[in-house]
This record gives sequence, C-alpha cells and structure tokens, in this order.
Amino acid sequence: MAAIDRVLSVMARLRDPQTGCPWDVGQDFRSIAPHTVEEAYEVADAIERGDFDDLRDELGDLLLQVVYHARMAEERDAFDFEAVADGLAAKLIRRHPHVFGDTEATDAETRERLWEQAKADERAHRGESDASALAGVTLGLPALTRAQKLSRRAARAGFDWSDASGPAAKVREELDEVEAAGENPDAREAEVGDLLLAAVNLARHLDVDAETALRRASHRFERRFREVERHARRDGEDTAGMSMDTLEGYWQAAKRGE
Repeated sequence: MAAIDRVLSVMARLRDPQTGCPWDVGQDFRSIAPHTVEEAYEVADAIERGDFDDLRDELGDLLLQVVYHARMAEERDAFDFEAVADGLAAKLIRRHPHVFGDTEATDAETRERLWEQAKADERAHRGESDASALAGVTLGLPALTRAQKLSRRAARAGFDWSDASGPAAKVREELDEVEAAGENPDAREAEVGDLLLAAVNLARHLDVDAETALRRASHRFERRFREVERHARRDGEDTAGMSMDTLEGYWQAAKRGE
C-alpha cells in the first residue's frame, strides 16, 4: 500500500462513527482549523532551527491537516483527497505557463506577474467581480503577512516609492504622528498601525521579508532576555526589582556574548 493510501485509510478508520476515535469523530472544519494554522507555524519553526528530523515530523502533521479536511469533505460528498491533489496539479500547471506552456519568464518579476495574472483569471472564471489590484488577499492571514501582500500588490499597480528613502521617511513621519496622538487610545492605535505598515513597506524596498525578520528578531530577544535573567539570578536579583540601567548592562553583555 502506498504511503498516502495508508494515511487516508488510517484517517477513514479514525473517523468511523462506530469504531473510530471519539475525539476524531467529534471534530469538524472549524474545530480543526486552528490546528491547521498551528502546524504550518511549527513547520516554519523547524525550518528556522534547521532541524530536518523535526521538519519531517512537522510536515507529516501538516499533511494530516489536509487529509483530515479532505476526509470530512468526502463524508459530505463535497470532494475527496484525490480531488484536492488533482486540483493542485492543475493549478500549478496553469500558474506556470513559462514552464508548461509557451510563455517566457526570464526573471522573478515576470514570473510573479504571470502568477498574479493567472490568479486574477481564476477569480474571473469563478465569477468574482472585484477588479481591484488588492482582490483575493485573504483576510485570515496573519496581519504582518497580509500587510506585505497588500503592499506588493499596490506597488505592482504603481502605488509605490521609487526607492527605500520614501518608506524610510514615512516611518519617521508615522513615528512623529504616534507621539502626537497623545492620550487618545483610538488615535494611538491607528498611528501605531500606520507606523507598522510603513515599516513593512521599508522592509519590502530593502528586499527583507518582514514576517521572517520579526520572527528572527523575536528569537534574538528571547535568547538575550533569558541571558539577562541568568545574569540577574547569578547576582541574586529578580529582574522585576532591578533598575533599567542595570538590566540594559546585562542586555549589552548578552549581545556581546553572541
């Protein structure tokens, strides 16, 4: 039995109303969706750590999510795993005319334009009437990832600065507006949001993936703060009762130690 057939068979057994696992039988699309998102992040984490044994396991967990959703859809006579796989293959061929057709794409920019055009054609074929350059950017994406996608789409439509100096100046401008927002919580939230969006635009102009950059910055922060805590414990102190000057000294020592 092929490995994927074995996985599909196991899932069918788990979902059997009479002999399956009560927990698995009790799940639906909404209850499984958070697990799907979580597994995708765990794949990204394994990649970030360069742990290929863990990556293999996490990819299996992510595949489980696809198998799970496909099985639940099959139970409703909506579609099955084979339809998902066939649809994926057709989509990949359709979105790569420079590989499977006669279109040429000698650079990444042309390839991305062809990809987005293929997606727009698919939306039109489904009868979607939104002709905006921002159409189809999923609301369910993490906010930072969605901001990047919206920024790239707008840039391709001509709404962009000529170089990185534009978004850099916008970051400084938005920071001033954060400070000018005063004590109004709604205004502060709006201006901080604008500041973050400006930072995403700056990252794009510097060819930096904002999601990856922030994830790695968070890893650095965690690693250094744990070192700060270690220094504090060594000195018999609790970070909560220490001065910021002392903590900053520990922080700088942690950075030098790297």
